[in-house]
Amino acid sequence: MKTKHQLDAADVKAMAAAAEAEALKNQWHVTIAIVDDGGHLLWLQRLDGAPAISAHIAPAKAHTAALGRRESKVYEDVINQGRTSFLSAPQLQGMLEGGVPVMKDGQCIGAVGVSGVKSSEDAQIARAGIAALGL
Repeated sequence: MKTKHQLDAADVKAMAAAAEAEALKNQWHVTIAIVDDGGHLLWLQRLDGAPAISAHIAPAKAHTAALGRRESKVYEDVINQGRTSFLSAPQLQGMLEGGVPVMKDGQCIGAVGVSGVKSSEDAQIARAGIAALGL
């Protein structure tokens, strides 16, 4: 039998706090979503001033990153390079930059998705949250 790492409540809170700190430091109004390895929502935080739609986009980005085990930007790039049929991929709705998987020992244990500013800035916030785990 194999051992499987998973995020616990303390991990989620640490990532959320670090992601929030990165957003506030830059005065970015975003929504932060954290999911487990199956894309199930563990945390959703919409900062003051974040667009309402970001509360739907951030979890979708996180879900896509967790299920795909790669950054959601990979899917955006595939589509932008002309493979538009990829838009029909089942269960992948957040195919925009800003979803980043949480990897431990080569395994995806969750993901962080952020929405509300430029997509590269969303990803920056997500990575700052993940960095709090020291993986």
